[in-house]
Amino acid sequence: MEFCNSFIFFTLLIILPLARCEDTGSVLFVDSSSHQYLRSHSPDDGFEFSSMSLPEVGAAVSVLLGFAPPSTLSASGSSKLNGILMPNPLDRPRSVFMLEIKGEYDPEILSLESGMSSNVLTSKVNVGSESADIQLPGEDEVSVVPLNEPLSDYTDKDVSEFASFIGGSYVADASQTLNGEFTVRLTDDSMINFHLSKTGDREFIGSLLCLFHNIKRAIHIHEDLSQNVQSPSELITGSFNSIKAFQDESDSEGDADNRSRLFIVALSKIFHLLQKAYDGEIVGVVFFSGSSSTKAEKGLNVMFNHLLTPRWLVEDVKVNTTIHEVILVRTTLAWITGIILLIATLMGSCCLLRMPLTRDTLLYSNVKLD
Repeated sequence: MEFCNSFIFFTLLIILPLARCEDTGSVLFVDSSSHQYLRSHSPDDGFEFSSMSLPEVGAAVSVLLGFAPPSTLSASGSSKLNGILMPNPLDRPRSVFMLEIKGEYDPEILSLESGMSSNVLTSKVNVGSESADIQLPGEDEVSVVPLNEPLSDYTDKDVSEFASFIGGSYVADASQTLNGEFTVRLTDDSMINFHLSKTGDREFIGSLLCLFHNIKRAIHIHEDLSQNVQSPSELITGSFNSIKAFQDESDSEGDADNRSRLFIVALSKIFHLLQKAYDGEIVGVVFFSGSSSTKAEKGLNVMFNHLLTPRWLVEDVKVNTTIHEVILVRTTLAWITGIILLIATLMGSCCLLRMPLTRDTLLYSNVKLD
């Protein structure tokens, strides 16, 4: 059931009718399968989710990670975040899977089923020509795992493992590596085939394989961090090129449709894998940058607020001073100080013993003597 919900999520992700103007994109917030971190809105409650700006999307990611939104967030931006996130500040996933789809995405032929029970929020994003920063505290409080680490050397075995992960198969070519046939069966029992002999298909499968490899690396890092007494927040972030980026002269319209279908299946399986590894304590944020991605390398950038380290009064030891001299000076000062305190203690005791009783006002301040 959880995988079906995830599959519906990312089916919606692909078929979203994105605006074609340069300054507009879309963002998709995918809630956990076992916890509710996002508000649920039904068509009957009259709630309309207005468009967001890139800084507001970055602020939402910061809050999901368990941090305060930036002080520059406007009142309208705070209201939008209140419409997305649950009000309890102590119940945040502290883990976010954020993927940016770079470039235009066409609406696909897959249709949505009505009455879906899972929670997903979508919104248009005013992208513009500039990127926005996700403000995070120091690196010791949040772990950022990039998803775009290159996977240069992969084999037919790696492709076969990925095909098995998404419920497909891969038949390698015995005469040449990375030249076989990649087959996946969809939920409607239809089959889609990819031939790695085609440049576009090979690059597309390689990009999905790289994404899958980095997701597994992020899960391993999460398992290591979870052993700590106080584990940091985790942000898994990266980008993926649109389907159009993998087209070549030999591609047809059917090839693009098949790649979109495979992308839906792969992303649904990946998010389901993350849900299982994080025990449901993770939220997905998928951002479509639209055609404006050519103006900015990345729409959302991760920035750390490095706090100034406190200045300590540390003894400045000269370079030509040896360790023995330093120890001698410290020992001499300690002995002199101890001797002075001992002499002062003895003199004070003698004066106290020889003092007349009537003059000891400290001990007998409330006693009247004749």
